[in-house]
Amino acid sequence: MQLKESEKRLEETQRKLARLRGRGNAVESTNVSQNGVKVKEERRSSSPVRISQHTLSNHGERDSGNSSKSYIPDHHRNAKHENRPKLVIPAIKPKSSAPIKMAESGSKSVSKYDRSIVTEKGNRIPPELENVDAQSRGTKRKFEQREHKDLIQMVCNSSSSHTINCQTSNHIPSQHKRKLRSLALCPTNDQLFVTSALDGLVNLWEINARGDRSSATLLSTADCGSDKNRRWPEDIAWHPHGGSLFSVYSADGGDSQIGVLNLNKGKKKNRVTFLEDKPHIKGIINNIAFMPWEDVCFVTGGSDHAVVQWTDKHGEDYWKPKVLHRSMHSSAVMGVAGMQQKQMVVSVGADKRIIGFDLQTGRADYKHQIESKCMSVLPNPCDFNLFMVQTSTPERQLRLFDIRLRQTEIHEFGWKQESSESQSALINQAWSPDGFYLTSGSADPMFHIFDIRFNANKPSQSIKAHQKRVFKAAWHHTLPLLISISSDLNIGLHKIA
Repeated sequence: MQLKESEKRLEETQRKLARLRGRGNAVESTNVSQNGVKVKEERRSSSPVRISQHTLSNHGERDSGNSSKSYIPDHHRNAKHENRPKLVIPAIKPKSSAPIKMAESGSKSVSKYDRSIVTEKGNRIPPELENVDAQSRGTKRKFEQREHKDLIQMVCNSSSSHTINCQTSNHIPSQHKRKLRSLALCPTNDQLFVTSALDGLVNLWEINARGDRSSATLLSTADCGSDKNRRWPEDIAWHPHGGSLFSVYSADGGDSQIGVLNLNKGKKKNRVTFLEDKPHIKGIINNIAFMPWEDVCFVTGGSDHAVVQWTDKHGEDYWKPKVLHRSMHSSAVMGVAGMQQKQMVVSVGADKRIIGFDLQTGRADYKHQIESKCMSVLPNPCDFNLFMVQTSTPERQLRLFDIRLRQTEIHEFGWKQESSESQSALINQAWSPDGFYLTSGSADPMFHIFDIRFNANKPSQSIKAHQKRVFKAAWHHTLPLLISISSDLNIGLHKIA
């Protein structure tokens, strides 16, 4: 009886000491897949009996080998415990890449090991991990299914517009040597965005939104020129998990068509790779877009009239292309997008056609032709039936459509350009997070804001933002901020209210 009481007191002392050392008793059991077999793993705190005096003196350090060794009960345990079969845990160690992985979406959750490193605030990390450090400081946003909101009934239903108050604007040098081409905000980290330009470089930026004036810090620069002809990225898109960027180039001259920039590799030279497959047969690849579906894939549209779907086989960044169609457009495909409520890929082209291709049936479920060339397509983030098409008609550049209605245009609006009558495909649009506003660049040194509830065809307001043409003004996901790029080689950060 005294022996049992002593052992009980010893175990209680061990638990208290473990708690003081920040270890806790036993980590929650997890199922770890090893060679296709699910293995139950239980990690326990180190027994003080087995801790050396050196380890006790450094009580803030973790016994890194403990979780990967076979667990054998101490000889101090009672006979009841000794009669139990020994629990043997395979030598499973966290992957060395775990500290620099970004939070993933879907059913894959970040382990406690990953979270402890992502959220850890200690000394300055090595320079090669500064990108990851910036990612960990930002607000993580998971790629997840949104809730549908019916906004179509509110389109063109108000005689007055809701204006945006642009309080302050700050301009910073883009650090590009040639004209900017693309701007994209990270889908999983609210602090990050990237810019690309005709110099072939992709710059990663971190937003500093403190105080009245927002700014941004350049974190890294990557040379993303194509592998053979050193072409610049024609368009870029974030992977939905946020850890990499995809670029498209040209099908001419046997050049690389898809480039992948792995942001988790810090400043290593080999962080830009190129996919081997080349399904486009000629001309520029104009657009790339990831689809808003559970299974991650992206679609490209090119000057060869083709729309190509790229799927990640086996989830190991082994992307394989499938040509969805090459004859439904009679001219260059300028824009592609995915509709969230069904597996439909919408493509628009210089042939004035709008095609909605249903992946389930393998045919075009939506067809429409307008009187003007189509430059791009952009689904509404809240109403899954609403999408916008940019056209080349002055003062009628933007058209709204309902995917459920055939041959019907819900609303149209646009702007009059002072500097040029030509409509450039390099001018891009962006939806506000609530789905009520659209911003568009312009050949003039300003961007326009449209309220889809306003029954007029003109902008609800126009903001002079740069010295030369504005290519795009993107809405931040969570901050009251608009970010713009211009051919004046500056990035504009506009605080709104």
